[in-house]
Amino acid sequence: MDTQSLLSQTLAHFIKSLNGRNLSTHTTIAYQTDFTQFHSFPTENDLTVTSPENITRTHILDYLTHLAGLGRSGVSRARKLAAIREYCKFLVDEKLLSSSPAEHIGMPKKERKQRVFLRVDEYMRLLNAAAGNSRDYAILQVFLQTGIRVAELVGLTLSHIDLDAGTMLINGKGNKQRTIYCEKKATQALQSYLAVRPHSLDQHVFLNYQGNGLSVRGVMDIVEKYRKLSGISKKFSCHSLRHTCATYKAAKGYTPRDLQDLLGHEKAETSFIYVHLARDAKKLMEQTSL
Repeated sequence: MDTQSLLSQTLAHFIKSLNGRNLSTHTTIAYQTDFTQFHSFPTENDLTVTSPENITRTHILDYLTHLAGLGRSGVSRARKLAAIREYCKFLVDEKLLSSSPAEHIGMPKKERKQRVFLRVDEYMRLLNAAAGNSRDYAILQVFLQTGIRVAELVGLTLSHIDLDAGTMLINGKGNKQRTIYCEKKATQALQSYLAVRPHSLDQHVFLNYQGNGLSVRGVMDIVEKYRKLSGISKKFSCHSLRHTCATYKAAKGYTPRDLQDLLGHEKAETSFIYVHLARDAKKLMEQTSL
């Protein structure tokens, strides 16, 4: 068996093990992508690497240095190291390695990322730009009213929504489910969209023009489309709309525990961030509200 086949085989076994750990599809794909990229580095730069047990601590450090040279952020490098650690741990558990070469490698320092949220005038312009398209308008309203993640939005199916009760069942990170309440604006937007939603065998709520469920990339493209149409110059993403929702909910009086339940944060400490951001948002709320 050649080098690449052996490495690919162990990677396939690793990915199969992830599928049994109840991780989200997004996390599993991220691990697969990150480690596939790492796999090619030592084999292309060191001819002595003919099997996984030949991968050393030096190979991993060289790879992280290579990524830094390419301008990859600390967050990106830390994520890739996390994937490498998981793979090496798997090899140790499978008795294919006696110890992990990644065990004592420190995590790259993560840059403190500033959370971007929209001002009142900005999110109103965004919604107005999408007002002529019921699907896209509903997507934006759901983001702004519920703060769900983009992967959670594309995973919504018709059975997950109860408009009479005003609730949505969300499949969150790690396949953890939570039920959240839709406020009036999101409920109305969904009702308007579902009234004209094309008939399809696909049960996802939000469909593309082929009648299939929208992908994460498809939703990201929609948000970027309306960013440009609304004339908002600053860069923001689907996750920025989540930040916007959380910030204004905190300004309205939501407690960290309320935000944790709404957003599906694993730790309440994460939700405290929005309480601090809310102080800057309260003045904006005097103009109008979400």
